[in-house]
Amino acid sequence: MKPAAVDFRILALAAQVTESSDQDVPVLLLKLKEILNSTSLGSKESQKIKQDLYYYNLVQYCMLVLKQDYSRLPGGWATAAQLSEILSQCCVGLEVKEDPEEFYNKLLPSAVDNLLFLGRRLQARFIRAIKDEEKSEFLRCFRTVTDAICWLFGGHIQLMECVLQSNHFLQLLITDDVETATAMMSVLQNILRANSSVLLHVDEENLHSVLDELVYKLSSTTNPVTGNAATKVLLAVAESHPQLVELLSTRYRGLRTLLSKQWAGKGFDRNLNQLSDLLYSESCRKGEMQRLHQAACLIQAVWRGFQTRKRLKTLPKAVTALQRSFRAKRKQELQHLKRLKEDETLRQQLQLQRQRAMRLFHERQLTLLEIVHAGMIYIELYQKH
Repeated sequence: MKPAAVDFRILALAAQVTESSDQDVPVLLLKLKEILNSTSLGSKESQKIKQDLYYYNLVQYCMLVLKQDYSRLPGGWATAAQLSEILSQCCVGLEVKEDPEEFYNKLLPSAVDNLLFLGRRLQARFIRAIKDEEKSEFLRCFRTVTDAICWLFGGHIQLMECVLQSNHFLQLLITDDVETATAMMSVLQNILRANSSVLLHVDEENLHSVLDELVYKLSSTTNPVTGNAATKVLLAVAESHPQLVELLSTRYRGLRTLLSKQWAGKGFDRNLNQLSDLLYSESCRKGEMQRLHQAACLIQAVWRGFQTRKRLKTLPKAVTALQRSFRAKRKQELQHLKRLKEDETLRQQLQLQRQRAMRLFHERQLTLLEIVHAGMIYIELYQKH
């Protein structure tokens, strides 16, 4: 049902947004900032205003307009950055009682995705910008969007996984630009600070891609700002769970050497040493585990040998009988094979003798035919007939 005592400003703004064109909607939605700031944060009045904004679809409008191209809209990309702040402010502290799945499972993930998409647009324009004023403005807008993202997942911790699973986040992180890359690593550090176990729930492929990029930044640049930010994030990853320390130690075997050779004495030795110590302790632990495994295998082998010898000593008669039975059976099999072989040899000899006898018989007949005259054979045949 429609809630009672709705702020007249919300009703007026909802009517204006409904009747306005798409190009005018973003500027109109900027009025939400004044409405939100009219109440103290966390108060019942603030919650009521946010519920009314959601009920009249103004929050949904804020999310949707983030995908527009602000190059030709009033206020430009600064308007988009302000709307990102407004969207996160509307969503944090908002409790939806009617159809909560629509809000938590659809709107919030879509809001994160749209904010990250907006961040990619601002990052691309910042990198392409030539004038210092333009670069400063785009960087300011970009940082505003990243702050809005942090504020949003700070109020809804389930969105941290959505951020890390997003392809937009990975694309934002994979950049050679120092300023935007540092901002994204700061976002990642805020995620780990708020929920240290979130990386354990991220897909393995996404996790490896993020870690690969962080290690790549350490190996491919000499900029201390980038190195410091990447080291802080990797330290937070290593401190979050022992399983991730093992992953870093196994997947990036030369990381500890890289840290000591390339980044020592660059102004962040404390974090560097902490990360190096964690990697070293993991290497020592793995070495100790390997030694313990080898010792356990040796103990098991000795124990199995002892048990075998013990059984042989307690059951000598059974073993002897088994061996005797085996030898007797083997002897019978050999004798049977020998008899079969002898029978086969005899059969072949008899067959050969028979063939020889037949050949001799035919030879004698041929000899007799050669001795008798052909005429005598003809007379004898004539007399018989």
